[in-house]
Amino acid sequence: MERPELLGTRLFSLEGRVAVVTGAGRGLGRTMAVALAAAGADVVVSSRTHAEIASIRDEIRGLGRRSEAIAADTTRESDGNQLMDQAVSALGSIDILVNNAGINIRKPVLELTPEEYRQVLATNLEGYFLCARAAGRHLEEQSHGKVINVSSIMGSVALPGQAAYASSKGGVEQLTKVLALEWALHGVQVNALAPTYFETELTRPLFEDPERNSFISGRTPMGRWGQPHELVGAVIFLASRASDYITGHTLVVDGGWTAW
Repeated sequence: MERPELLGTRLFSLEGRVAVVTGAGRGLGRTMAVALAAAGADVVVSSRTHAEIASIRDEIRGLGRRSEAIAADTTRESDGNQLMDQAVSALGSIDILVNNAGINIRKPVLELTPEEYRQVLATNLEGYFLCARAAGRHLEEQSHGKVINVSSIMGSVALPGQAAYASSKGGVEQLTKVLALEWALHGVQVNALAPTYFETELTRPLFEDPERNSFISGRTPMGRWGQPHELVGAVIFLASRASDYITGHTLVVDGGWTAW
């Protein structure tokens, strides 16, 4: 048997693995899905609407990897179950789950309705629970796997107008720890990935707002926003054998924001 310490970059290879990425139609989800494929994984991409994910499926197939696009509303238990079952049926297994589907409603607490608050938590937290639970049945049975829950720096810091989002991401990090404890002896590692502000089409309004852009850049020790490709190394690390002895951890990719 080859000694693990001599494997080098092969520790980061995802050859023979199947990943499921939710919220894969745009932004960081799309970047992570392509990155996993480039590292060797076959990838199931999911979003609420098929139109959003058809092109990313085709892009991944263009890299020589198998890929399926499966529409699912991750706030529905039945959709989460069907997503994982269809992934196994189409590609043979689930080895990696990236819980990424999310929304944000930025409002002061006194303007935020209970319905809006529940909507954010249903997508960003309960949806993660439902998908992890659905995937976990398969992961436990095969006695290996990786779950990556996409959190945010808002899981540990706060800003005005982020009551719903920060609540959901704080919950994601605690959910991550509990899942890690429950599945540790089943060979499944569960970790969270916490990005700061990254420049994507979803954050374009903030990026183009001079006041908000200046605040974010000024608050970040590296003095700038993150670029999507700068998340690639972190997600491949957490999805690969290189992180086999890491579980229950939140890996922050924030240009130094939380070091203050």
